[in-house]
Amino acid sequence: MTEAEVEADTTQVESEEPEVSSKSSKEATRAKKKAYFERLISLFDEYPRVLLVGADNVGSRQMQQIRKSLRGRAVLLMGKNTMIRRAIKMHLSKHPALECLLPKVKGNFGFVFTKEELQVIRSEIEKYKVDAPARVGSLAPIDVIIPKGLTGLDPSQTSFMQALNITTKINKSQIEILNDVHLVKAGEKVGSSEATLLGKLNIKPFSFGLIPIHVYEDGFVFAPTILDLKSEDLLARFRTGIQNVAALGVAINFPTIAGIPHYFAKAYRNLLAISLATDYTFERAKKLKALLEDPEALAALQASAPAASSEAAPAAAETSAPAEPEKKEEEEEEEDGAGFGDLFG
Repeated sequence: MTEAEVEADTTQVESEEPEVSSKSSKEATRAKKKAYFERLISLFDEYPRVLLVGADNVGSRQMQQIRKSLRGRAVLLMGKNTMIRRAIKMHLSKHPALECLLPKVKGNFGFVFTKEELQVIRSEIEKYKVDAPARVGSLAPIDVIIPKGLTGLDPSQTSFMQALNITTKINKSQIEILNDVHLVKAGEKVGSSEATLLGKLNIKPFSFGLIPIHVYEDGFVFAPTILDLKSEDLLARFRTGIQNVAALGVAINFPTIAGIPHYFAKAYRNLLAISLATDYTFERAKKLKALLEDPEALAALQASAPAASSEAAPAAAETSAPAEPEKKEEEEEEEDGAGFGDLFG
C-alpha cells in the first residue's frame, strides 16, 4: 500500500469516528428521555398526591438537603418543561386527567410525589428556606419594610438616607430612622440604592426555597391554600351555602329542600300567633298560654335561666302586651313568610 493510500484510509477512519460518536450520543439522549418519560408517568400511577413546587433561586446543596429529608416519604422530580409536556401528552389516552396539568407547566418548577398528607410534606419542604440578600434587578417576592430605630450607621451616611427620602436623626453617634420605611413593594424590581441600603443594614429580606404553587389530587388542580382548611372550616362553608340557598328560595317564593325547615317554622309561628290572639288552641300552644296567664311562673322561669335573662326580658315584654302587637307580628310574618299569608288569612 502506498503512502497516499494509507493517508486516504486514515482520513476516512477519522471522518467516520465523529459520525459514530454523534449517533451514540443521540441514542443516549433518546434513552434518557424515554427513561424520564416512563419514570414521570409511573410516579403519577404510584402516588395519589402531587405538589407542584416553584424552584427559583434554589441552590444544588439546598436541593440535596430537601431530597434527603423527603427520602422514603416523597419523591422530588425536576425536568425541562418541554419534556414534561411531551410526556403528559403521550399518555393522555391512558391518563386523561393529567390534561389539567398542561397549563401549569411553566417556569422553573418540579413535582413532589407523595402518599402522605400534603400538609405534612409542605411543612417539611418549608423548613429548608434560606435567607438571601436583595440583589439589584431581582423581583421582590414580598414587601420589604425597614423598621424604625437605631441603624448602627455613622452620621456620615446621612446624605445617603436623604437621597432615599428617609427621615432620620442622629442619636448616640449613629443614625436613627424615625418611621418605618416601605422600601420595596412585592413584585417590584430591587434598585441599586435599595440593595445598597439593605446591605449596609445587614438585612436579608428574602428567603428562597421550594414554594408550593399548585396541588394535584384525584384529577383536580387547586391552590395550596386549600390545604390550610380544616374540617370545621369546610363544614362552616357548607352550612353557609345551604343557608344562602334557603334564603334565596324563601325570598323568591321558590320551594327548595334547604328551605323546607323554614317553611314549617314560619307556618308554626303563624299558628302560634293565631292561637295567642284567639280562643283557638292546640297542644303546644296550651303551655305558652298557661305561662302567660301566670306571671309568677313566668318570673320563676326567667330566674332559673339568668344567662338568658337579657334575651328573655324583651320577649316577655312583647308576649305580655295586648293582642295588638301579636297581630302586628303576624302581619309582618305574612309579608315576608314564603307565601303562607293566603293559607292563614
